[in-house]
Order: sequence, then C-alpha cells, then structure tokens
Amino acid sequence: MRYAKPVIRSGPTAAAAAALALALAPPAAAGPGVSVSTAGSTVSVTTTACTQVGGSWGTASLLTSSQATFSQGRQVALSGTSAGQSAAWSNVSPGTYTVIVMCSNGNTAGTQSVVVSSAPSPTPTASPSLGVMGGVGGSSTDYGTVTLVAGGALVATGVVGTAWYLRRRSRPHRL
Repeated sequence: MRYAKPVIRSGPTAAAAAALALALAPPAAAGPGVSVSTAGSTVSVTTTACTQVGGSWGTASLLTSSQATFSQGRQVALSGTSAGQSAAWSNVSPGTYTVIVMCSNGNTAGTQSVVVSSAPSPTPTASPSLGVMGGVGGSSTDYGTVTLVAGGALVATGVVGTAWYLRRRSRPHRL
C-alpha cells in the first residue's frame, strides 16, 4: 500500500514561501504627495512632486483649523533639488494643523493634517549613574542594601533547602 503525504503539510510551507517573497520584495514607488512630520514644536514637510519654475519650487502653508485657504496660513518657500523639496516651521503651538504644498506651476502637491503636541522636556545632560540596564521595559531601579540582603538570604535558603532535600532522598530510611 502506498502512503501519500497529506496536503496539509504543504500548506504552511507555501504560506511561509509567499510571506518570505512579500517581505523581500522592493517597496512600491511612492507617488506625488507630501510627507509631514513633527519634532517638538517644529513641523516639516517634504515632497518630490514640484518642478522648478522661474527659480522657485513653490510654497508650503501651515493652516490652523480656523483658516480655510492657502493664503491665510503661515507660508514658507520650498527649498531643495529635483530629488526632493522641503519646508519647515518652528515654534508651532500645540494643536491640529493642515499642511498644503503649492508648486510654483500652480498645482497642489498635496495636503496632510498633523497634530503638534506640547514641546518635549529638555533631554538630561548628565549620564546615568548605573549605566545601561537591560530588562523588561528598559527601566532602571536602584535597590537599597536591605532589599539586596533579603534577596541573597532567600537564594541561600533555597540552596540549603535543595541540598537537604536531595540528601534526604538519597537515604530514604533516614530523617
């Protein structure tokens, strides 16, 4: 009698091969548009959609929720090369904004909303006293001497108890 392999075995293999092919495939080319990012109170926008006309790439505008048109926002000229153009606004108050990029040829490169949160607290300049500590969550705690001594006592008790138990098992008729 012949033994046939079940079809179920080849299913996970085929799924793994398809997932690997998708993971190794190059990313799809991005079309024209804008990419907006925030860092503290700075908002920046990049695009590749504009062409230079008359020495200018275009203008980017940062609109608040109460502003409706491109000309009402804080405008900044785009700078860059044919590979990419960018603009940035600093000291932006927390809130929700809309970024619109208008190319110098009159076309809109794109529109995107962005939320600016409060400015981050300044980074500490002193290095940590304990160095880098790995573990769950990446947090570090400085335990006191009492805690460390209590932990050491628990470990020692465990070692002594284990040795006593194993010695007792090797001689079953002895207390």
